[in-house]
Amino acid sequence: MAKNFDFLGRDVVSIRDFKRDQLEHVFESVDALEKKPKSLDAGLQGKMVALLFFEPSTRTYSSFQIAAENLGLKVSGFSNVAASSVSKGETLYDTIKMFEGYETDCFVIRHSMMGSARFAAEATDVPVINAGDGSREHPTQAMVDLYSIRRDFGKLDGLKIGVLGDLKYGRTASSLAYALSNYDVEICFIAPDALQIRPEVELFLNQRGTRFSRETSLATVANTLDVLYVTRIQKERIPDPTEYERVRGLYQVNLETLREAKPSLKVFHPLPRVDELASEIDGTEFARYFNQAAVGLPLRMALLNMVIGGAD
Repeated sequence: MAKNFDFLGRDVVSIRDFKRDQLEHVFESVDALEKKPKSLDAGLQGKMVALLFFEPSTRTYSSFQIAAENLGLKVSGFSNVAASSVSKGETLYDTIKMFEGYETDCFVIRHSMMGSARFAAEATDVPVINAGDGSREHPTQAMVDLYSIRRDFGKLDGLKIGVLGDLKYGRTASSLAYALSNYDVEICFIAPDALQIRPEVELFLNQRGTRFSRETSLATVANTLDVLYVTRIQKERIPDPTEYERVRGLYQVNLETLREAKPSLKVFHPLPRVDELASEIDGTEFARYFNQAAVGLPLRMALLNMVIGGAD
């Protein structure tokens, strides 16, 4: 697998920092890895990645951990703040500096504070991969999402993609929108007004010339979509409990809501789901979200190899 020196030692803080050709290079690396999963001789033995997860995670943490181990990397860090010195008041800066002293070769960080990954990247010369910061960014999930859609359709250009759910507080929705701006797509943001896409995301898309629209009902556009990307309401990020109660359970994607959809429609979800995506869809041709989750492993393997600097 060819090494892209543009990625060597590079921070992965925002998907906005990546151009189309760079994303395609990542995807081609994943293609090669999936075709020959045992063929990657990464040359990373003895190097270490620190997984610093200040927020709960299942898929992102586990896929990074397994990816690192598959590459021969040593893994350190924590997935439970209560079991770390953070519970005693240790700052993010001090945590970074501590692990830096342990000769860490890459940080993978998830944090509830917006801008935390950028702060960490400025605090150390070691590459930082953002595994989710606040309600704003989740760049590797956006890569997983793009790759999953691309694999199913054989392309991204020309697709109409509906993004439904909590678009205001959901970092996966905004990161996906940023990433899609690299392609010739049409985006339809589907949400109640209280959860619609944030103004700065709209501004970015307008600057990039990306076509998008806003809808409050899936029913009005279901028969026009190639992709439906569903997200849960971010209860933990909505600052006012009464605001959450107003929007809780406002939408659910089930077979009835997809009755008018194209037979070729594919449904994606970054997971976890709560009640916004019915389990009755799981066994249908619509469902792609478990395949999407599985893609997280080879994609993060390829990315770690490129950032830390494995074999050519």
